[in-house]
Amino acid sequence: MSPSPVLAAGAVCWRVSKKGKPKILLVHRTQHKDVSLPKGKVDPGETLPETAVREIAEETGLIIALGAPLGVVEYQLPGGRDKQVYYWAGEVSDEARANSTFVSNDEIEQLRWVGLKKARKVLSYPHDVDIVDRFAELYAQGRARTFAIIALRHGKAVPGEDWDGPDATRPLMQRGINQSLSVSHGIAAYRPRSLVSSTAERCLRTIAPTARVTGLAVEEDHTISQDAYRSDGKAVRKAVAELLAKGDTVVLCSHGPVLPQIISAVMEETRTDGTSKLQRAAALATGEYAVLHVPIDHPESGIVAVEVHSPTA
Repeated sequence: MSPSPVLAAGAVCWRVSKKGKPKILLVHRTQHKDVSLPKGKVDPGETLPETAVREIAEETGLIIALGAPLGVVEYQLPGGRDKQVYYWAGEVSDEARANSTFVSNDEIEQLRWVGLKKARKVLSYPHDVDIVDRFAELYAQGRARTFAIIALRHGKAVPGEDWDGPDATRPLMQRGINQSLSVSHGIAAYRPRSLVSSTAERCLRTIAPTARVTGLAVEEDHTISQDAYRSDGKAVRKAVAELLAKGDTVVLCSHGPVLPQIISAVMEETRTDGTSKLQRAAALATGEYAVLHVPIDHPESGIVAVEVHSPTA
């Protein structure tokens, strides 16, 4: 059997110049003597979004929020092993730039902000240019700046037949606890502004590690609980519409029957047609989460991208 590919993650860190033009951040690597997009390999136990923000922080000193995914590049390393690098867009605020801790070191010699045309000329690798082109297309469409609706399914809970109390009080099994810990840093990579959970114990316990990582309080909402489930989904759609109107990234921790209604509500409010990725987002396994990226300026123009991530535990 061939070895599994080396996994890595990074981002197109971008900002808008005073002249209103997009600029992206390139790194000049000290030992490789090349120019590339910031990225790095996945550490054991990490999820890809977690790796992306960690590597950006380590290589550039910047704390970013992940935006829309820009795809995957694949190539062979010396020796023949395959490598896969996953990229996201990541807008860099003025505050983040001001607080950057970067100093030239043995890994990264220099950081350089350049325009898109310049980036295509100076990047050392064609696959990096492909990622820049994908970002450029999003930016040209006015869809590079996004917020996210993150739908999280609770971790594995004690089965109903093994629990004597009310369904809403069923606790997580150890596997569910491990799942909730595993996904917390990945969810935090999108820098949510608020956390909303079903009132069920299994949901509150699932989102608790994310609350600790982000420092956010959890808002309990009976509307997205399994006890409040109604087949018409009207209450869920109203709740989702209110969240979309705020334009902030939010996490919704809910249940198997309710999650398809959450996904459907985002689709309806953003006028998005169904896709296989959205179907997958509506069918999450325990501990999984889906990230629906919505354009800030024109949310009614449709969802920009959909991701589904699983726990490593």
